[in-house]
Amino acid sequence: MGRAIALAFAQEGASIVGCDVDVESAESTVELVQGAGGEMVSIQPCRLDDPSDCLALVELAVGTYGRIDVLCNVAATAYFNWLEDITDEEWDRARWGEVDLVFYLARATWPHLKASGGVVVNMASLNASLSFKALAALAHATNKAGVIGITRQLAMEGREHGIRANSISPGLIESNATREQLKDQEWADYVLGKTLLGRLGRPEEVANVAPFLASAESSSVTGVDIVVDGGMKAS
Repeated sequence: MGRAIALAFAQEGASIVGCDVDVESAESTVELVQGAGGEMVSIQPCRLDDPSDCLALVELAVGTYGRIDVLCNVAATAYFNWLEDITDEEWDRARWGEVDLVFYLARATWPHLKASGGVVVNMASLNASLSFKALAALAHATNKAGVIGITRQLAMEGREHGIRANSISPGLIESNATREQLKDQEWADYVLGKTLLGRLGRPEEVANVAPFLASAESSSVTGVDIVVDGGMKAS
């Protein structure tokens, strides 16, 4: 979804600064964006759960383009386990991989967003508001609810500076993060049966919401979570 979002912003003429823990994947994303006529620079490897790496990414953005207009927090590493099985280490690691990195990067970019009257778009999850009996998502649900809470607070704190903040909650999306899980036919059938559209979402369907939230077209939208789930929450 990160790659799809980079391409979606590039199609709108944005200059993009990205990062990844995976060097090859990051370089491929840059090539795809540039091949589509977009402009992008990237740091790889970059760990956003490390505050110093977040500062380095901000320095690259400001040093290259002189300003930051949009912060789009997409990166995350999720861990799944049941309450009685999850360890303290897994719980902490899950928080670092889904909540702490949003906080670190928001804090690092905040002075520049204040200067530009910018926008924050955070990636949450349908699991923040909906539980599934087939998914051991205790940490994931907790952390993504935290992302929605962070987003709402950023909208409040940013209001005096013209900063808007919103989040996106995808449902079941076919991506690198879900591909292995979807090989379990029983699980896939159970979850797909809960969608109104009866199919998986595509990364670009989530990605297309981000430029809207970052644009003047959503100038009165702040502090909310946009669900992109094929009707799963409504079913």
